[in-house]
Amino acid sequence: MIHEIFGLDDVMRRHADRLAGLGYLTLAVDLFSAGGTARCLVTTMTAMIRGHGRAFADISVAREYLAGSPDCAGKIGVIGFCLGGGFALLTAGDGYEAAAVNYGPLPRHLDETLAGACPIVGSYGGRDRSLRGAAGRLDAALEKADVTHDVKEYPAAGHAFLNDAEAGPRALRPLLRVAGIGPEPESAKDAWGRIEAFFAAHLS
Repeated sequence: MIHEIFGLDDVMRRHADRLAGLGYLTLAVDLFSAGGTARCLVTTMTAMIRGHGRAFADISVAREYLAGSPDCAGKIGVIGFCLGGGFALLTAGDGYEAAAVNYGPLPRHLDETLAGACPIVGSYGGRDRSLRGAAGRLDAALEKADVTHDVKEYPAAGHAFLNDAEAGPRALRPLLRVAGIGPEPESAKDAWGRIEAFFAAHLS
């Protein structure tokens, strides 16, 4: 599991706990482990844009760790939120059996990224101003690449709608609220149901 832009906080840990509660061996990768959000955010974002860097190495090591665990059933999936959703999409062709991309930014070379990708379930918010049209573009690209997929846009949801509580620095939360960034329980319920069904179909 790959966290959102604010790092591996309590909200993200609850996402990991939810997956573990479904019976999945879950590892929450901390992309900011080399020095915290302030120090690592720029290099992590740069890695996502360039398609290489420490973040990709961390994700690869996490996958290798799970693959080598005696508790691993053999199939491995990747799920990410926001920043992590972007990385989940970028690594969907790296040996996973399924990927869940939640309001993740689309890479510049989308068709190239999706070549050889595993099945993908994607969830986006219709009120997410930063990712307008992303769900439609991703759906069309996956169709073109002949990748099994389930992509849905939720009209009532904005960015980070799967979170069960507000996240980020407290000083920023009023601004995030005004921007429509944060929980949307009804949309989240449906999205989690789709993710769970998709993972059950491809990771069992």
